[in-house]
Formats: sequence, structure tokens, C-alpha cells
Amino acid sequence: MDGMSEPTVLAAGAVIVDPAGRLLLVRRGHDPGRGLWSVPGGKVEPGETLAEATAREVLEETGLDVTVGRELWVARVPTGDGREYEIHDFVARVVGGTLRAADDADDAAWFEPGQLERLPLVDTLLDHLRRAGFVADG
Repeated sequence: MDGMSEPTVLAAGAVIVDPAGRLLLVRRGHDPGRGLWSVPGGKVEPGETLAEATAREVLEETGLDVTVGRELWVARVPTGDGREYEIHDFVARVVGGTLRAADDADDAAWFEPGQLERLPLVDTLLDHLRRAGFVADG
């Protein structure tokens, strides 16, 4: 590497559903998407696998320990400075911890799938959740 900024920023996140069928979302405390609700996630650190990054970011943002399952989708989101995020979102299941917003999440909460249409969500999240079968078509 020559120190130049990479055009793509690798990121990972988790779609987490509790036994009652509610989805865990975090309200982003930083851009991109500051103030909007999203699934927990963030940048992949050097040497991490996508699954390791997913579990670390969920723990940092929500206080919950998760096991990471299958990959659901890949989303591309412009960073605003000429680069883009390549976000890999996975299914994850809570195995421990206590829910609390932390790190760069301003809030963390469980939502019924029907509540999501009324929330300010990051772009395309609702479409991805619908396609993956987590939210019924409105």
C-alpha cells in the first residue's frame, strides 16, 4: 500500500431478531447516517474476518455478545468523499450481554417489524429487510 486512501471501505453489520420477532437497531451517532436507525455494524479492522468484525461492532455498539451466521446481503453506500462503503450484513443471534447503546451508537432498541416503516432508517435498509423476509411488504 502506498498510503493512498482505498476507494472501498469494508464494513460489516448484523441483523438480530429476538425470540419475540423484534429486530435490534441502533441510532447512528456519526455520519454516514447520523441520527438514523440502522443495524449495528461498522468498519472491518485490518486482520479481522467479516464475522469477527460483525461480532465486535455489535458488542461495541449494543453491549450484546452474538454468534454470527450466514451473510444476508452486500450493500454499497457512498461515503461522500469519493469512496464507498461495502457493507456485508449477516444474521446474528444474541448469546449474552446486556443491551446498552455505546461507542458510536446514540441509542439501541428492539422494534417490531411493523414499526420500521415509521422510523427514520438509513437508505435501503427497509428494502433489504423486506427482501430477506424480516419485514412483510407494507
